[in-house]
Amino acid sequence: MIRLDPESLRKVQLIQLEMLLEVDRICRKCGIRYNIIAGTLLGAVRHRGFIPWDDDADVAMMRPEYEKFKEACKTELDTSRFYFQDHTNTPGYRWGYGKLRRKDSLFLRENQEHMPYEQGVFIDIFPLDGVPDNYLLRWFHNLKCTAVRKILWSAVGRKAAKNPVLRMIYRLLYKIPAEKVFAYYHRLIAQSNRKKTIMVRKLMFPTPNRHYGYYRHWYEESAEYEFEGHKFMGIKDYDEYLTFKFGDYMTLPPEEKRKTHPVSKVAFPKEFVQAFEGS
Repeated sequence: MIRLDPESLRKVQLIQLEMLLEVDRICRKCGIRYNIIAGTLLGAVRHRGFIPWDDDADVAMMRPEYEKFKEACKTELDTSRFYFQDHTNTPGYRWGYGKLRRKDSLFLRENQEHMPYEQGVFIDIFPLDGVPDNYLLRWFHNLKCTAVRKILWSAVGRKAAKNPVLRMIYRLLYKIPAEKVFAYYHRLIAQSNRKKTIMVRKLMFPTPNRHYGYYRHWYEESAEYEFEGHKFMGIKDYDEYLTFKFGDYMTLPPEEKRKTHPVSKVAFPKEFVQAFEGS
């Protein structure tokens, strides 16, 4: 396991910036609504760019927009530099959302080295689905989401869990055929979008608190934000959203909490390294 040094971290960020620009280009051309979210939006508001110690970037789209984006990638994506992954086009991929990755790069997260697909530097593309308006139903919905996510995570958890009992549980969960898990996931997607609800969420990603969702209107009203000298679309009511997610978001966390994700190996495209060193 390694922690990225400042130069390597900046290279990762600049490659992710390339991918954010590609998402923005495709979405503007094809009329697809997207928003930078989470730490990426916080970085735009607080730093006008990446949070200095952040090594990922997040984009969210409502489910219909996400499906449009997937289709657009088939014809519009610059495949000389990028490739798009989700479970529908990448065997062995076990996440319930997509990743846009940089060709000729490598970014191996700790304990994911064995996963059977290309793992270049990436940004996450999250689809958003509805959650029940009734709180108890939303709690039960979250329970179903958690169960599916844990089964999918078992491919990693069976090796990564420190507790031997948990490793055994994940080994058992991993025996559930992936195609059956994803079939249930698709039914869950359909159920979640039968009507327009007040709140939405990333079904296969934990929610930050016991609301088990985010307000839909945040993702339906966007504004442009400066980020690393470029303009990207983000949630218009950033203050309400960031307060909901982070609390006092303008206060920097203590240094011991400013961490990157542990990785086992990272590599960058040769042409990118040459351009970086020449800048």
